[in-house]
Amino acid sequence: MGVQKICYKWKDWVGYNKMDHFEVGRLWNENAPAWTALSRQGYDVYRDLVNTPAFLEVLPDIHGLEGLDIGCGEGSNTRKLASLGAKMVGIDISSIFIQEAISQENIEPLGIKFLVASALELPFADQRFDFATAFMSLMDMPNYDIALREAFRILKPGGFLQFSITHPCFDTPHRKNLRDEMGKTYAIEVGGYFDRIDGQISEWIFGSAPEKVQQQWPKFRIPFYHHTISEWLNLLIDVGFVLEKFVEPKANDVVTTHYPQMQDSQVVAYFLQVRCRKPG
Repeated sequence: MGVQKICYKWKDWVGYNKMDHFEVGRLWNENAPAWTALSRQGYDVYRDLVNTPAFLEVLPDIHGLEGLDIGCGEGSNTRKLASLGAKMVGIDISSIFIQEAISQENIEPLGIKFLVASALELPFADQRFDFATAFMSLMDMPNYDIALREAFRILKPGGFLQFSITHPCFDTPHRKNLRDEMGKTYAIEVGGYFDRIDGQISEWIFGSAPEKVQQQWPKFRIPFYHHTISEWLNLLIDVGFVLEKFVEPKANDVVTTHYPQMQDSQVVAYFLQVRCRKPG
């Protein structure tokens, strides 16, 4: 969904529940109206100014290829992929997100097909797609191992999966932004890296939105899952992927001049981007 909780007003833990993907979908349906409205007003700045530009910069040429965007949300990044010449299908477990994506497609048609579906049960035949993407969605899913196996299944031989997640080393159960007397981040304190977190709920909202705007919407309620970086990479290898590219993007100086609060993304990596390929 482009979930970037660590980049905004930090989370308050409000409960712990082990939930299945349908329960996660219900949570995202609750989040979807506020998420869509605020992100389309430009308040998802870490996505728009750091994560997505870096993702697209390293993306292979997709012109003329058929791709699947897994956890597409309201379709913002799916539309960017279609604009690069790909024939896109976007899926999300939230029906409200898909309604929002279809509404935008009707306004500005790009030939994208949006479907309500779970990443754990992709409704497509084996070897259907040339590539798949997942922008900030896999880390918010229960049974992420099943999601990766499903992505592998629907890819043609030689096809690739490229995804971004919150960085496992810095999106940890304990996290504190340490600032100097001028308010500048000098370190990020992390802890609990090896703790198993499986569906704990966090509450937050885009911190770049003015307080008056934030008060107009309920906070997002996001299920939090934590896996170590070795668990992610070893799972990709076990599924059968060949690891191909890694990126840890950060805000450049131009961005931090306009958005000083994003200076913290120059201290640690908030995102990890991975490209892996199904053997041909």
